[in-house]
Formats: sequence, structure tokens, C-alpha cells
Amino acid sequence: MRLLPLRPPRTGVTAPITAAVTTVLAASLIGLASAHAAPPAGAPAAVRDQIACPRGFVCIYPDINFNGQPYVKRAVDGSVRHLPDYIRGKGSSVINNSSRTARVYQKDNYFGRHVCVGREGGTISDLRSYQLNDTTHSLRNNDTPCGA
Repeated sequence: MRLLPLRPPRTGVTAPITAAVTTVLAASLIGLASAHAAPPAGAPAAVRDQIACPRGFVCIYPDINFNGQPYVKRAVDGSVRHLPDYIRGKGSSVINNSSRTARVYQKDNYFGRHVCVGREGGTISDLRSYQLNDTTHSLRNNDTPCGA
């Protein structure tokens, strides 16, 4: 996330209000920046393009190595029989930062080839090795361990 400089407060009656809003906004952005800590400026472009997956969520990325704008699903909200169009058939890597297992399926309604991503930080950086690259259609989150 890139922070843009804020304009200096205006003079007059609105100056105290503008200053207060600026302070609150800056504090909010600092909290956001820490949740998605940006890599150093000298980091390779691929690392800079990565978007962190929040705790409690499963993230399906359109590019390998967790790059691009991910589909982010809170695991406790259940499964998805038909992924949204912007990620459907386009997933290339997965992060599972939830307490549930995540299974990504090749077809709608949890059919076809699938892969299980373990809980609490399980990752697959390249779905090509599972013959699932760009074929993600559904996601099942549950408490059944991978391999069961």
C-alpha cells in the first residue's frame, strides 16, 4: 500500500476539523499498513506485488507465488460452490490462514480434481504441480483433515 501525502490544513474555522480528520485518517492508515506490511523499496517486483492473506481467511491468488489481487474468503463463513467470475478458473496459488482445512476444486459444486491446503498457514505457491492451475471453480472449508 502506498501512502499519499496529505494536504496541509486550511486556515479559518475548518482548520481544527481538517487537522482532526487528518490525524484520524493517518492513524487508520498506519493500522492498515501494518496488516499488509509492504516489502522494502528495493525488493523484487514479484515480492512487492504480493498481498498478505489475513488471519482466519483462505486466499486464492490469480498468479503463482501469491501474486495478484486474491479472492479472500473467511473460512468460518463456509464453502463456495461457484467462485466469483474474477477468480473462477484463474487461481494459481493458495494460502490458508484459518483453523479449517481448505479444498480447492477443479469444477463447481466440489467436483473434479482437488487439492487440500492445511490449516493455520498452509500454502500452495503453484497449482500447476497439481494440474489445477487456472481451473479453480469451488472452495470447501471444513474441519476434515487433509488426507482423510
